[in-house]
Amino acid sequence: MLTSDNTVKRVRRYGHTREEVHKKLIGLQDRSARGVPVANKSWKVGDYLEYWLAEVVRPSKSWNTYKKYEQTVRLYLKPGLGNQPLERLRVARVQAFLNGRVQCGDSVAKVHVMRTTLSACLTRAMHEELITINVARLATLPPDRPQRNRPWSADEARRFLDSACNDPLYPAFVLLLVYGLRRGEVLGFRWEDVDLEENQLRVDGQLQRRDGQLVRTRVKTEAGQRTLPLLPIARDGLVELAGWQAEARERAGHGWLGTGYVFTTRSGRPVEPRNLARSFERLTKAAGLRPIRLHDLRHTVASLLKKLRTAPNDAKEILGHARISTTMEIYTRGDEDDQRAALDRISDVLFGEAAG
Repeated sequence: MLTSDNTVKRVRRYGHTREEVHKKLIGLQDRSARGVPVANKSWKVGDYLEYWLAEVVRPSKSWNTYKKYEQTVRLYLKPGLGNQPLERLRVARVQAFLNGRVQCGDSVAKVHVMRTTLSACLTRAMHEELITINVARLATLPPDRPQRNRPWSADEARRFLDSACNDPLYPAFVLLLVYGLRRGEVLGFRWEDVDLEENQLRVDGQLQRRDGQLVRTRVKTEAGQRTLPLLPIARDGLVELAGWQAEARERAGHGWLGTGYVFTTRSGRPVEPRNLARSFERLTKAAGLRPIRLHDLRHTVASLLKKLRTAPNDAKEILGHARISTTMEIYTRGDEDDQRAALDRISDVLFGEAAG
């Protein structure tokens, strides 16, 4: 039979009875007549997962996506399904594996990641004509209902900035809370990305940790590359930071590392992303504010843009969303204040003064 790499391969099928073998051979003949090739080699699921990670995911996806897939493959998919023949992987086997992970105590969210990773790999196998169906898509799981933290209000954001004004990373928090930038985008800023004459910020890179090293990479999508107006509060903070950095450079002397980053340590090294998150947690606690994640500052900005009735397309450009659907998901998500105001209006319509 013709294989997926256009070579001819002798195919054998085995069974407990002559009828079973005959049925399998008829099925192969039918596939051949429809132009569906057979696999050029007998892949095990684990081997194909490794091939997919190395040859498909790593060259084409972001480092964080690759690491998430790699960890899921190494810790869960290979131990659980790695010895299964790829072309004989069935829905029942995948379903049993996923159910077993839930029964072992893994969260539904984590098991959803396992299925998503396996499904992405099997989709590639379908494109390479190694299999004809993605069995991971047919397995079922309880719905994943991730808990969403309520973003800060404008008052809470203002209180945080007032409390953090003397912190060395204050300008970074201004950028996070005014523009809704991602953590890596803020820490990836170089002075050449700041145009004080034209009052513009250019976002085209991000700082990430890869294999133990801090490296600057391009932003994940083309939409993430954007130029934003440099507002006075951000400009003032950056000008002050430039003065602090000049003093730190003079004190460090030959020990200063000329990396060109806007946000650095006292020796010029780039700021560790986890340290920015730790500083945020410390300052939040000191201000007596409701704790949220650093990434939730991005959601705070999106929520404020919605309240200010910013056009969705403008919000998309500011936040660097790749798809307008992502922006609209935020815009259509209600919040407690809007819901209370809507119900108050209904109450006024129905009951007037009596409702008060």
